[in-house]
Amino acid sequence: MNQKPVIYVVSDSVGETAELVTKAAISQFNGSNLVIKRFPFVEDKLHIDEVISLAKLENGMIAYTLVKPDMRNYINEVAAKEGIYACDLIGPLMDQIQLLYGKTPLFEPGLVRKLDEDYFKKIEAIEFAVKYDDGRDPRGILKADIVLVGVSRTSKTPLSQYLAHKRLRVANVPLVPEVDPPEELFLVPPEKCFGLKISPDKLNHIRRERLISLGLSDSASYANIERIKEEINYFDTVVSKINCPVIDVTNKAVEETANLILNHYRRSFPKS
Repeated sequence: MNQKPVIYVVSDSVGETAELVTKAAISQFNGSNLVIKRFPFVEDKLHIDEVISLAKLENGMIAYTLVKPDMRNYINEVAAKEGIYACDLIGPLMDQIQLLYGKTPLFEPGLVRKLDEDYFKKIEAIEFAVKYDDGRDPRGILKADIVLVGVSRTSKTPLSQYLAHKRLRVANVPLVPEVDPPEELFLVPPEKCFGLKISPDKLNHIRRERLISLGLSDSASYANIERIKEEINYFDTVVSKINCPVIDVTNKAVEETANLILNHYRRSFPKS
């Protein structure tokens, strides 16, 4: 028989939350030679009976995170009957939230872990968008879920970040007449590529404002209307070769363009 005090950590998921809270409590006693034994994925009453038998045998206690009411009630009733202390780590808080705010729990185990995975996937997508922004590394084109193509100042970067928050890996590629587009651009499925087109006059205005904000002359070739038309003609040539969808972003907000891209992408890749 184990002589050290034992706390049985019981969960209907992996048990990380229950163990973390239990360790936090134990830390206030400098460990006190307490032993934690984790019982994850407890999904039926037989598992609960097993844990209570062990706790009774070793004079231990139970700390648990069970979200289903019937399982919570059962472990409380049986533990009390056997003289075992069982601490509900999540139930009282759920009950109080339901009482105060009228919210109905989902009673679905493992949601914290799912939320964590969703969060980390979003962070990964944001980091991807930064790494492969503005054509910095053409290798990202083949790894991306979505590739944005356009001349300078067509909202490629903000669109990349917006879509990254939807957990999509986005690379964007600027098109300049003097620079051949990367070969990778013609190797990805055209349904993953989106050309961003804009009217010459609108782009001229945007670029002039950009130059002024930088303290530069708005007469630079960057904002020259003829130069802009040349870039847009080059854009038309490239996207025609890619044979990808083209979205006119002239009078569209980033959110509106993003929704058009998302709708098209999800139709093409429904399982993504």
